[in-house]
Amino acid sequence: MQGFNRTAVVTQFILVGFSSLEELQVLLFVIFLLLYLTILMANAIIMTVICFSRTLHTPMYGFLFILSFSESCYTFVIIPQLLVHLLSATKTISFIACATQLFFFLGFACTNCFLIAVMGYDRYVAICHPLRYTLIMSKRLGLGLVSLSTVTGFFIALVATNLICGMHFCGPNRVNHYFCDMAPVIKLACTDTHVKELALFSLSILVIMMPFLLILVSYGFIVNTILKIPSAEGKRKAFATCASHLTVVFVHYGCASIIYLQPKSKSASDKDQLVAVTYTVVTPLLNPLVYSLRNKEVKTALKRVLGMPVATK
Repeated sequence: MQGFNRTAVVTQFILVGFSSLEELQVLLFVIFLLLYLTILMANAIIMTVICFSRTLHTPMYGFLFILSFSESCYTFVIIPQLLVHLLSATKTISFIACATQLFFFLGFACTNCFLIAVMGYDRYVAICHPLRYTLIMSKRLGLGLVSLSTVTGFFIALVATNLICGMHFCGPNRVNHYFCDMAPVIKLACTDTHVKELALFSLSILVIMMPFLLILVSYGFIVNTILKIPSAEGKRKAFATCASHLTVVFVHYGCASIIYLQPKSKSASDKDQLVAVTYTVVTPLLNPLVYSLRNKEVKTALKRVLGMPVATK
């Protein structure tokens, strides 16, 4: 962060956000507030169910617990400030606050990318090596993978934030976004950013494409194993086990690719804000909904926690 204080001339940014929709500010506030409360409640329910249901004390649901917690923190970095700005005439944010928001946003975002890949590996072990699952996916390995995902995610966030904060900002301070994201902030730099943008693009490939490719490889082995199952019912159950995770994978990495793996000339556009709403609001809401609505074990555990009758065979 030292480069930030040394080179910056502009002391604050103006987050343009949804200023063009001035007549809809109150409506947008209500919509985002309801979505935010739903995200917090849905993720809190998932974490509570996993915590109090012994049947869900497995590596898979341990990773889901961590992902739900990380998603909640991820939205906390962005949405509360958005809500304030929707009802405020001044939509400014200081340099330090912008840098802090960028760091934590990138940290949780990178961590989530790695956690989803870890969950893909967990599914690979569960389906391709079921007899050795408990031996391979031990508590020690699970904690190690979560720790590695978190440390790596926030280290990459620190590198990216320092690259951006080391740029010189001397005049324009209107960020064409509703939070401090990489491309909209870089666009305001007064110096040549080509080298740093190339470095940030390389980091984006590392964070998005590497985990995604690992997931594809894992599911290649998973599909090959499932096709060898003789019974149709066994195949159906195996595919159902992976359906929730795959849904999250394609939405999460798809939106991230649209924003961070596109040419410079197309970055920081107005359309990006619509995609950004998807990965900052919709995706954190999608995770608990998908895992609760499509997952029989979670639904059964939720009924037990709520004291509802559970059908048994």
